[in-house]
Amino acid sequence: MPKTSTGETPYSLVYGTDAVIPVEVGEPSLRYSNEIGPSNDESRLQDLDEVEERRDMAHIRMIAQKQQAESYYNKKAKVRPLRVGDYILKSKTQAAKDPNEGKLGKNWDGPYKITAVASK
Repeated sequence: MPKTSTGETPYSLVYGTDAVIPVEVGEPSLRYSNEIGPSNDESRLQDLDEVEERRDMAHIRMIAQKQQAESYYNKKAKVRPLRVGDYILKSKTQAAKDPNEGKLGKNWDGPYKITAVASK
């Protein structure tokens, strides 16, 4: 199955052509009939020449999808700078949670007050 991020199947990115499943070999189909014969050798060589271009295009599509997801996330995120004197809550890790509290226990420690700025 083609991946949504690349638009290509992993097999085609490695070998330069789509895979033929055994059912297609046993059953006469248009796709398999085009895969056998002397024209197959020429098309196979052409596919191998184009595999680098297909990989590059898949990489470009994958980066574009990641940038689209990042811009969607950044559109919804509200960045707020923290200053000295602000109160914050610290998230508890699974190891720091009290097992006796169960799933309804606190997920946060605090509030803590910011007293100094260390770095950005």
